[in-house]
Amino acid sequence: MAPVKHFYVLGLGTFGGPLAKQLHKNGCRVTGIDSHRERVEDIKDDLYEAIIADATDFDMLQHLNLKDANAVFISMGQDISPSLLATLHVKELGAKRIIVKGVSKDHGKLLKSLGVDRVIFPEAEIAATLADRVTWPNIIDFLPIDPEYSFMEVAIPDDMVGKSLMQLNLRQQFGVWVVGIKDSMTGKLEMFPDGGYTLGCDQLILVVGKQSSLEQLRDKT
Repeated sequence: MAPVKHFYVLGLGTFGGPLAKQLHKNGCRVTGIDSHRERVEDIKDDLYEAIIADATDFDMLQHLNLKDANAVFISMGQDISPSLLATLHVKELGAKRIIVKGVSKDHGKLLKSLGVDRVIFPEAEIAATLADRVTWPNIIDFLPIDPEYSFMEVAIPDDMVGKSLMQLNLRQQFGVWVVGIKDSMTGKLEMFPDGGYTLGCDQLILVVGKQSSLEQLRDKT
């Protein structure tokens, strides 16, 4: 059995609180830290460890086992100073993965200069996802694998139904690889289908390719 993952969430506001709850729901251990007692009290039942404290306090942080955590999340409101200070301390204490909620482009640049692994802008990411969903409703999911390649889950459009993968030849047309076919009704997954596989309605194709190639396929569907 894989070891239980342990995450620290510094700041339990409108982003950090729901994040901590979802991590707990996913079966992870979560240590949540916030200086507001009511925030900690609200979700303490979803936390492995609940700490009411100032997350910028170096003396407090050094008593935590940050270096062995799977990741440390930092989300500390609109004032960038506490976020930067907490990030500096967490980095110094040896956290191996640091993910911080950014509030502006300049804040993001400063965080990157401190060596954080990822800066997230939740509102912008949600807005972009929503815009993509309404523009290309056939695109069910999209996941970057690295800076060049991504994974995409696409609802099969009507003009592909009844055709085999060999007939469609998506690799030749768009430069993408079909790695699976999923039945959207039952969830049954057929991995690495051969060229003779015929597509039906209510199915999803799982493809991998370069960003530019996936965009061509997306625009076609």
